[in-house]
Amino acid sequence: MESVKDTPKVTIVNEGKNIAVIAYITIIGLIIAFVMNNEKKNPFASYHIKQSLGLALTGLALGVIGMIPILGWIINIIGIFVLIYMWIMGLVNAINGNEKPVPILGNKYLEWFKNL
Repeated sequence: MESVKDTPKVTIVNEGKNIAVIAYITIIGLIIAFVMNNEKKNPFASYHIKQSLGLALTGLALGVIGMIPILGWIINIIGIFVLIYMWIMGLVNAINGNEKPVPILGNKYLEWFKNL
């Protein structure tokens, strides 16, 4: 049974859930979520926006690495599969209302974007 002290947390998660899910749907979704969350500053949505931003920048870095012949291509292909796994886990956490960092780099994303 839900206690009274958990109610504000549940409200925050429910209000931020849509924004959090939008953040994981393409770069445009990330920008839309950032703008939508700019007024209210929902902590749950902010958490997932940081995770999604980290995934987007990791994807950009993989794209740059992919320009290097042979070794870069191999790293890029492996990295894309890992990135897809991380993205799915982040999206599932947002849908389920969990504030869990994405696997592998999630804690680094929070550290890097703590001022966002």
